Amino acid sequence: MIHHQQQQQSSGLKHGLKQRHMTMIALGGVIGAGLFVGSGVVIKSAGPAAVISFLITGLLVVLVMRMLGEMACALPTVGSFYEYAREAWSDRPAMGELAGFLTGWMYWYFWVIVVALEAVAGASLVQFWLPGVPAWSISLVLLVMLTLTNLISVKSFGEFEFWFASIKVAAIVVFLFLAGLFVLGMWPGATASVAHLTVHGGFAPNGIMPVLTGAVAATGFYFGAEIVTIAAAETAEPQKAVARATSSVITRVLVFYVGSVLLVVCLVPWNSAGIATPYVSALNAMRIPAAAQIMNAVVLTAVLSALNSGLYASSRMLFALTKRGDAPKALARLSRNGVPVRAILFATLFGYGAVVMSYVSPDKVFAFLVNSYGTVAIFVYILIAISQLRLRARLEREAPHRLKVRMWAFPYLTWVAIAGMVGIVVAMAFIPDQRTPLLLGVASLGILVVAYAVRQQLRKHAAAAPLGEVRRAD
Repeated sequence: MIHHQQQQQSSGLKHGLKQRHMTMIALGGVIGAGLFVGSGVVIKSAGPAAVISFLITGLLVVLVMRMLGEMACALPTVGSFYEYAREAWSDRPAMGELAGFLTGWMYWYFWVIVVALEAVAGASLVQFWLPGVPAWSISLVLLVMLTLTNLISVKSFGEFEFWFASIKVAAIVVFLFLAGLFVLGMWPGATASVAHLTVHGGFAPNGIMPVLTGAVAATGFYFGAEIVTIAAAETAEPQKAVARATSSVITRVLVFYVGSVLLVVCLVPWNSAGIATPYVSALNAMRIPAAAQIMNAVVLTAVLSALNSGLYASSRMLFALTKRGDAPKALARLSRNGVPVRAILFATLFGYGAVVMSYVSPDKVFAFLVNSYGTVAIFVYILIAISQLRLRARLEREAPHRLKVRMWAFPYLTWVAIAGMVGIVVAMAFIPDQRTPLLLGVASLGILVVAYAVRQQLRKHAAAAPLGEVRRAD
C-alpha cells in the first residue's frame, strides 16, 4: 500500500526554489572539481580511451537519475530517496527501516566529507593568488561564508548555486566551442587533427583494464545530480520541476563530460606531464593567454558550488532523518525563514572537524574520510535502484496515474544499472588503487549497521520502561 502524503506541505520548509534554480542545481551538482582536475588521473591511466570510461559511468548515472525522476515525480517528499528506501520495503517494515537509515546516513556522510574536501581544495586554489595566507584560515572563511548563505534562506542557497553553476556551465560550453573549432582546424593557425587519439601507443595504450578501472574512478565525479530530487520539497511545483531538471541534466551531463574529455585528449598527449592539469594544458595548447588563471577561477567556482551544495544536501537529509527518529529530534528546528538551522550547523561542525583533521592527521583520520566516501556514494546509488525496482511494481498496481515520468525499459534497464554498480564495487576488490577505498567504504557501512542495531536496542528499552512502570503500579 502506498502511504505517501504531501509531506512538503507540513514539513515547514519554504517553497523558495524556482525552475531555473532546479535546473542549475541538477547541472551544477554534477560538474565539480572532479571533472576539471580528477579527469587527468583517469586519462593518464587509460589514455584517450578515458572517454569510454566516462561514457560507461555517465550512462549508469543517467539511468539512476531517470529512476529518481520517476520516484520523485510520483512521490515528492522531504528526504527523497531516504523515504523511497523505506517505502519500497513497507511490506517488510524492519527491512525498510534499515534501508532508510543506511541510505540517509550514508548520503549525509558523503556530503559532509565533500564539504571538508572542497574547503581544503578551495584553500589551495585561493593560495594560487594569495600564497602568503595560511590554508586553514582560507578554508575557515570559505566554510563560514557558505554556511551563512545556507542559513539565510533556501532562496539565497538557490541564487548562489544558480550563479556558481551558470559560471561552470558557461565555462564548459565555451571550452567545447573553442576546442571544437581548434580540433576541426577552424582556429587561426590550427590544422584539423585528432592524431593525439592514436599516435602515442594507440587509443587504449594500456589495454582494456585501465578503461574499466577508470570507469570506477570516475563514479565519484558524477555524484551530485540527485540533489535536485531533495530540493524538490522546497519548490512550489515539485513534480514539474523534477521532471524538467532530471530530463535536462541527462543529455547535458554526457555532452559536458564525454565531449570535453574527448577534446582534451585530442589537444593534449595523454602521456605528457601536462595531463595532470588537463584543462589548463588544453587552453595552453590552443595558445589562450592566462590559461592557468582562467582555469583556477573556474575550478574555484566549481569548488564553492560543491561546498554550497554539500551544506544544503547534508542538512536537508539530516532534517528528513529527524522526522523518522533516525536522528535527534532537536536537529529538526527551523528558523523563521523555514531553514533547518541546527541541521546545517551540525553538518558544518563535522566539516570543521574534518578540515582540522586534514592538517592535524592527514595520513590517518582525513585519509580514512577521503578514501571511504566514494564507495559510500555507490552504495547509495545501488539502494536507490533497488528502491525503484520495488516501488515501480507497486505503483503500477496501486497508483499508475502517479507515474508521470517512467524509467525506460523497466525492469531491464534497472537491472542493468544494478548489475553495473555492483560490478564497479566487485571490480574495486581487484584494482590495487581501489582496494583501500572499498575496504574503508565497507567499514563505514559496517559502523552504520552497528549504529542502527544500537538505536533499535535503545528504542526497545525506551518502549519497555513505561510498561515496567505500569506493572509496578499495579
